[in-house]
Amino acid sequence: MTQPLLSIALLGALAGAPSQPGPAPTYRVATTWPVGGEGGWDYIAVDHAGGRVYASHATQVEVLDLTSGQQVGIIPNTAGVHGIVVAQGRGYISCGKTNTVVDFDPQTLRVTASVPAGAKPDALCYDEFSKRVFVFNNDATTATVLDAATGQPVGTAELGGAPEAGVSDGKGTVFVNLEDKNEVVAFDAKTLAVLHRWPVGPGEEPSGLALDRAHRRLFSVCGNEKMVVLDADTGRPVAVLPIGSGVDGVVFDEGRQVAVSSNGSGTVTVVHEDGPEQFSVAQTLATARGARTLALDAATHRLHCPPPTWARPGPHARRAPPAHEHPAQHLPRAGAGVGSQPV
Repeated sequence: MTQPLLSIALLGALAGAPSQPGPAPTYRVATTWPVGGEGGWDYIAVDHAGGRVYASHATQVEVLDLTSGQQVGIIPNTAGVHGIVVAQGRGYISCGKTNTVVDFDPQTLRVTASVPAGAKPDALCYDEFSKRVFVFNNDATTATVLDAATGQPVGTAELGGAPEAGVSDGKGTVFVNLEDKNEVVAFDAKTLAVLHRWPVGPGEEPSGLALDRAHRRLFSVCGNEKMVVLDADTGRPVAVLPIGSGVDGVVFDEGRQVAVSSNGSGTVTVVHEDGPEQFSVAQTLATARGARTLALDAATHRLHCPPPTWARPGPHARRAPPAHEHPAQHLPRAGAGVGSQPV
């Protein structure tokens, strides 16, 4: 079975233009990359320096060339794979069914170690300040903390709720959504002490989280079709924007001043930061039903989004269904470019 991965680009000359004030950029689906195999997708990751895209795919990680989309390898035996991160010359994969984190070599894709984590390790986050990888254990209330350079466990952060996605400010603070508490928690990347707990206001079941580091704005996307913007220093609610249903991912492009959510209903929502206190929905782009996670290549401003061949509505749609539940979806034809050539 062939499954697609969408590559989403800016329209026209905006893709290479320098960042500047003005209208929000417009996106299009530029390319559809065919990927083999079966089963559901979860998080994907872009390693621009290494020229690769890593996509979690049921029991393995698909590794694609960042430019061509051609498969360059797989990392097998990652049961219940969720998140991938590459940092400090090593790669890490969370395996939700074995409660472990796989340590691999990004050059050879060879697995070098398997490290115990908490119950159902899910999203991963790298903090360059502490040089640590944080593994958020969704069926626990903890994050397993690894030294990114060695892969060795160095502690456990107690978060007080079921963590989803997290993000670092690069200055020693890590933020993470607590799905069951409708909160964002801020904690110290070195001491692991909780610094703040902030409600996401009208948002419910927060999943994806992004950060505008320059203006200190958090973007928490929630299962009740809301993107909640918070002040990253005080937790003050700044704005609430409408997004699609079934969301699980969000990224912030600092060069374009947009937060983009990936919605399982088959869209991405582009929210433009008109100013630190003013935000607006600039575009709703059709993708494919069930495409609920995404990754940003900040160097090219290109987004990558994996749509499954099945879809299940609701906040937990990204969990793979049994083998007999794979209804056909109206997806872009595998291998076909949508719009002009990649820019």
